[in-house]
Amino acid sequence: MDYKDYSFEQLWKDLRDGYQMYYTYMDTRYLLSKLNNNCYSREIVNFDGKGPHPKTQIITLKTVKELFPFMENIEYKMDNNI
Repeated sequence: MDYKDYSFEQLWKDLRDGYQMYYTYMDTRYLLSKLNNNCYSREIVNFDGKGPHPKTQIITLKTVKELFPFMENIEYKMDNNI
């Protein structure tokens, strides 16, 4: 995926369309999915260190938008529950 052409608006549309997104942030891999309006789930997929990080967090669209510029290695995953 060419990240220069991938916008937050496209990410938001993909999440609304039922895709889940894997991404890397600060050497940790996450899975992002939409739960409800303005309600998203961020789950740690792999973490190679110690720390008080919760495995799953419920976050808002504002948080997703703030994280977007720092997301790396974004990959799609289709949600099988739709």
